[in-house]
Amino acid sequence: MEIIVNTTADLSQAAQTLLNSFSKDRIFLLYGSMGAGKTTFVKHLCKQLNVQDSTSSPTFSIVNEYESPVGPIYHFDFYRIKDEQEAFDFGYEEYFYSGAYCFVEWPEKIPNLLPEEAKEIHISIIDATTRKISIR
Repeated sequence: MEIIVNTTADLSQAAQTLLNSFSKDRIFLLYGSMGAGKTTFVKHLCKQLNVQDSTSSPTFSIVNEYESPVGPIYHFDFYRIKDEQEAFDFGYEEYFYSGAYCFVEWPEKIPNLLPEEAKEIHISIIDATTRKISIR
């Protein structure tokens, strides 16, 4: 599935489409270069899941937890980890196998720890305001 996004409204629609199309999936891996819009897309996914908390990048904390009517939502950013052992140290398995939504930025930093059933979201920069979101 591919979605071209030009506006914030398109991004909200893309988030809704993804959640509706993959309603049974809970782990989503976000790939894209720095500035592609991974965190922004997670904010829109959380909004679609009725998160009332303020969402932000967990760059320094590695994981943020948000409350929603569907239960906890976990937002990961592995950009700053040095190796997979750091993910083990904070107990990534408890999150990934909890049945809760997990949105994972920079999953390429932990390739051997990713669940097989996780859905990949690739965000490509087309130009300053346009992104292509590919879901696999």
